[in-house]
Amino acid sequence: MQNLAPIALFVYNRPDHTRRTISYLQKNLLADDSRLFIFSDGAKTKADEAKVDEIRRYAQTVTGFKSVKVIERETNVGLANSIISGVTHLVNDYGKVIVFEDDLLSSPYTLQYFNEALDRYAAYEEVMHIGAYMYNLKAQGLTQSFFYRAATSWGWATWARAWKNFEPDVDKLIQQFDKEKINQFSIEGTMNFWKQIQQFKAGKNNSWAIRWYASIFLKGGLTLNPAHSLIQNIGHDGTGVHSNNEDIYQVQVSRQPVTWFPSVLQEDEKAYSAIKQFLKNRKGNLWERGVRFVKQMKEKYLIKYS
Repeated sequence: MQNLAPIALFVYNRPDHTRRTISYLQKNLLADDSRLFIFSDGAKTKADEAKVDEIRRYAQTVTGFKSVKVIERETNVGLANSIISGVTHLVNDYGKVIVFEDDLLSSPYTLQYFNEALDRYAAYEEVMHIGAYMYNLKAQGLTQSFFYRAATSWGWATWARAWKNFEPDVDKLIQQFDKEKINQFSIEGTMNFWKQIQQFKAGKNNSWAIRWYASIFLKGGLTLNPAHSLIQNIGHDGTGVHSNNEDIYQVQVSRQPVTWFPSVLQEDEKAYSAIKQFLKNRKGNLWERGVRFVKQMKEKYLIKYS
């Protein structure tokens, strides 16, 4: 694999998370042959300036890649706009991109997985997205990787040919859904994907990811995913823009490379069933949900008054 995809890393005001994310990326096979682009958003408030500056100073010292370029935004454009513009810029220049945010720990084989999949499915229009995160699935006998409908956003990759289908206008997306599409989009009501669309419409979130998944879904696209996660998200500690402090989505990162990829371009029924089962039961029983809620409220109180 000589023509490796560039890596886009989007950072803001979490220097410790950023250092950990980069340290794991540096340990990846293919890291030293990969171009790293660090997109640093501008400070939103005076209180954020010191941490933004700290990250920028650190970013200038990063090594271990073929090249490192730091793109410093003069103003705060927000995560969604930063990702949309950064991904667009890189796919226009390189035809493909691997995307990380500042709270993702990777396996040593994550970049290898991305690049092999990008090469393998480059000419297949149906395949629009490659995800590296996967839930802690309990099903036995899943293949090493599989196709699925939904796009995960914790470490992903795509091509210019797929990204051109990204529709940022939520009204245009909503117009194309009917009752059955909403049900299928929401994994038969087990995940709040449609609620996220409605919340974006109402101005309650600014998610690029839900619009990207909707764009893929409405095109009948497929996403490639590993059966065992190649990413661990460390942002569910209350520091993320859209994250609570919770452990529902914690996983053990795979220490093995993905060596098998599907040749049949269709959603894997067994994997879909396993994901649906996970999503249906992910919050546990009523007691477990109550304990989690109380824990989150205590931590929010401590953060607010500390």
